[in-house]
Amino acid sequence: MTSPPDAEEAEEAEGFQAVPGSAGVPGSGGMDLLERHRTALTGYCYRMLGSPFEAEDAVQETLVRAWRSLDRFDEGRAPLRSWLYAIATNVCLDMLRGAQRRARAIDLGPSVQAGPDLGAPLPESAFVQPVPDGRVLPFGGDPAELAAQRDTIRLAFVAALQRLPPRQRAVLILRDVLCCRADEVARLLDTTVASVTSALQRARATLRAASADPGEPYLPMDQAQRRLLSRYCDAFERYDVEAMVALLHEDAVTSMPPFLWWLRGRAAIRRLLLAAGRPCAGARLVPTTANGSPAFAQYRPTGPGGRLEPFALVVLTLSDRLIVEVTTYLDTDRLFPLFGLPDALEAGTAS
Repeated sequence: MTSPPDAEEAEEAEGFQAVPGSAGVPGSGGMDLLERHRTALTGYCYRMLGSPFEAEDAVQETLVRAWRSLDRFDEGRAPLRSWLYAIATNVCLDMLRGAQRRARAIDLGPSVQAGPDLGAPLPESAFVQPVPDGRVLPFGGDPAELAAQRDTIRLAFVAALQRLPPRQRAVLILRDVLCCRADEVARLLDTTVASVTSALQRARATLRAASADPGEPYLPMDQAQRRLLSRYCDAFERYDVEAMVALLHEDAVTSMPPFLWWLRGRAAIRRLLLAAGRPCAGARLVPTTANGSPAFAQYRPTGPGGRLEPFALVVLTLSDRLIVEVTTYLDTDRLFPLFGLPDALEAGTAS
């Protein structure tokens, strides 16, 4: 990450009033100045923590600490962004002490046979949670840079990051995702450039050994993918199992956090859907995006009158014009408000 351009430095300076004998104190625009960094900080903390809710808590704590210390901030020593990342890193490292490593169901145990028994739910803290793109990705900007950022919030990549020890995780995100210089990261972490380089090499080796990468480079949704999603939505709402299964990759995976249960293979998923007794008949899907991927809010009819209540947030991973992964998150009480989704749909609502 390079130093902010002159225009940005000038904009940052407007938030401070010079005071003799001090680096500066918050002016009327001080909090507004800090708030401009919220999205970038949330993206960083989300990659560190694997939870949008914990990331928001971490960012709030970061901004509070920064606000309280603005009178001691010296923009001659480091850009404001670097200073904020240093605070955010310390907050995340504090939160990760003794915390359970978050993962995907596919990383926690073997696949199961198709069947209705999901087993006992695990704690929410066991799983990487989805995040709305708008909470962690900048609006506008360079399309190539935005595409690279979107690649590194994919569920598989965020889960892979959780395999790393926290300080290695911070180094890899700062160097390889945010493109900070090695000397800048060394200042951020209060260590040496040699230590940063060593940690980065170990982190990269761990991800390679786990065959972890962001996946296929992000490309804007093309017409074929839009048709695929439209066909999936139509088949799902009609509960046409054969039509749904035809859109899946042969080795497609499906999972349903907070349960450890997951299935692999088009045939296994087909058997499940046929044996499940049409539990999703009458459902409606509302499109959204999560982690740089297409997603749907799923609503199911719950009683007389046809009112549809939230059931799940479904995140899809696409490849080779097919669906390769379906992750169905059941924590609608928290996820639907986070994604700005309706708390119910009336009968006859079109998807």
